[in-house]
Amino acid sequence: MSKKLFVNRRLQILLLLPFCLVLGLIDGFRSYTSTYHDGIFYGSEHIYEMIRWDVVGWLIWVGLIPLTLWLCNRFPLNKNNWIYGVLIFLPLGLLFAATRAIFPVLINLLFFEPFAELMTWLPGKIFILITDFSIGLVFFALVLSFGQAVNYYKRLREEEVRNSKLEAQLSRAELQALKMQLQPHFLFNVLNSIAALQAENPATAREMTVRLGDFLRMTLENVGVQEVAVEKEIEMLRCYLEIEKIRFGNRLKTNINVSPDVLHFRIPNLILQPLVENAITHGIAPVTENGKIDIRANRENGWLKVEIADNGPGIADKSNIFSSGVGLSNTRARLRQFYGENFRFDFDAPNGHCGLLITLRLPTKRQIPSG
Repeated sequence: MSKKLFVNRRLQILLLLPFCLVLGLIDGFRSYTSTYHDGIFYGSEHIYEMIRWDVVGWLIWVGLIPLTLWLCNRFPLNKNNWIYGVLIFLPLGLLFAATRAIFPVLINLLFFEPFAELMTWLPGKIFILITDFSIGLVFFALVLSFGQAVNYYKRLREEEVRNSKLEAQLSRAELQALKMQLQPHFLFNVLNSIAALQAENPATAREMTVRLGDFLRMTLENVGVQEVAVEKEIEMLRCYLEIEKIRFGNRLKTNINVSPDVLHFRIPNLILQPLVENAITHGIAPVTENGKIDIRANRENGWLKVEIADNGPGIADKSNIFSSGVGLSNTRARLRQFYGENFRFDFDAPNGHCGLLITLRLPTKRQIPSG
């Protein structure tokens, strides 16, 4: 990576060198034609001095332009930090403009003019120094604008790539959910349970039919939606758990406890259902009675904390837990795409007993407006 960066910096210098040289030559000829237009005729020595002065002044930008672009990457500006940006870039602009104005003076004194003549030489250059300082400040603003525009375009492209990845992952999650819904044994078990209840408990059979329809409808309604309210995700889980209760009967008991103040927080769509499905498959299915799943959500120390606990056999080796199922690894990958590394995905035994406790801690910055 550092070698690539070195090559890019060297390429920048190679490209900037002729660019700044051409600007210096153009500026030098402009200075000469300006004096010629004013009726001031200098000899060839003075013409050479004017061109040399401007060329040297522009060549300093071979170093200042990459430095300015690096600062743009280091301190990108947006509508939320523009005051902070002004406090950084305004002093830097003044410093760079002063450097551009003084650099030709230093070169002249070091290589062309004796130091003893400084006091007689410099007063005649005050107007030129002020002009060079002004041009340097304007040029710095142009380079800064270019660098920030490039940064904005890069951020826009990164956001587009990120969104495309999120859409692809969401599509996979939706397809996985639809696959689960449409698996023959899943539908057969649900429909068989409903058919059995028709004679024994028609009201329950109708309720289960409605729940199955609601579950399928909500999944299809949210196709393409990246984030939903916690309230919506919990509603989906209630439908799903009601259906699973048909399969397991008294073997499955559930408890959902969600704090009202987190109901409107955004959460990735279909992020909890695979975790609950994992708890049922690996935690409840192996037990013969008294299976239980607890789902809790609340706000804790600035996080949205979600816990999913089961009282099943648990997992002996939690270090390889993500390799035990596609649902968990996909969930972690989706969370990383949404939040980077700003989330927690932990596993433990609930209260030190058997079973598995899955704990999610997600940022609460983005919130769906109520009402």
